[in-house]
Order: sequence, then C-alpha cells, then structure tokens
Amino acid sequence: MRIDKYLWCVRLFKTRSLATNDVKNDRVLLGGEVAKPSREVKEGDEITIKYHGYSRSFKVLGWPKSRVGAKLVPDLLEETTPTQELEKQEFLKLAKNLQRDKGTGRPTKRERRDLDRLL
Repeated sequence: MRIDKYLWCVRLFKTRSLATNDVKNDRVLLGGEVAKPSREVKEGDEITIKYHGYSRSFKVLGWPKSRVGAKLVPDLLEETTPTQELEKQEFLKLAKNLQRDKGTGRPTKRERRDLDRLL
C-alpha cells in the first residue's frame, strides 16, 4: 500500500491530499529515509512524521483495505514516539494557549500560575 494512502487510512491525516502534501514536503520518513508518496509500506516499517517543533514515530503492524475506524487503528499501528518528543508536543501546546494578545493587561493569577509551572 502507498504511504500516503496508508497514513490517511490509519487516521494520521484528515484527508489523503494532506498526507500526500506532507510526504512531498519531506515531513514523512520511512525507515529513516525521506519517503515519496508512491513508496510502498511493509509490515514492520518505522514511520516518522515531523511536525512543527517535534516528531512522532510509528511502527506498521498491518495494512487495511480502506480507511478504518478509530477503534481499529491500534491493530494496524503502534506508536513508538520517545517520551522526550511527547513532552515537547505538550509544551508547545501549552505555550500556544498561553500566548497573550497585546493590550490585554497584566496576567491573571491563574495565568501567572500556569506560566510559573511552565518555567
């Protein structure tokens, strides 16, 4: 099965065209090498997807005939992302939420506590 179709089938991307675009833009690695959209996925392959500031890794356990439901994804894909990358993802998510608009005044007590926890 093609890698772009596989990524869409196991719900790592919302649409197949988004999966194809990320593969074309060298954000998807297959076995440590940059993959092309037509590259075939085999059982046991390691897929790494680069996001802004972090990356996620997966091991292929099998392939579906077509797009599967969310409950069936663990049968086809195993996440092997290191905890360090997951912590980066969580930090970036919190940092994005804590960004304040200019002119909104001083941080509230709750926002200040959240900032202190981050730092």
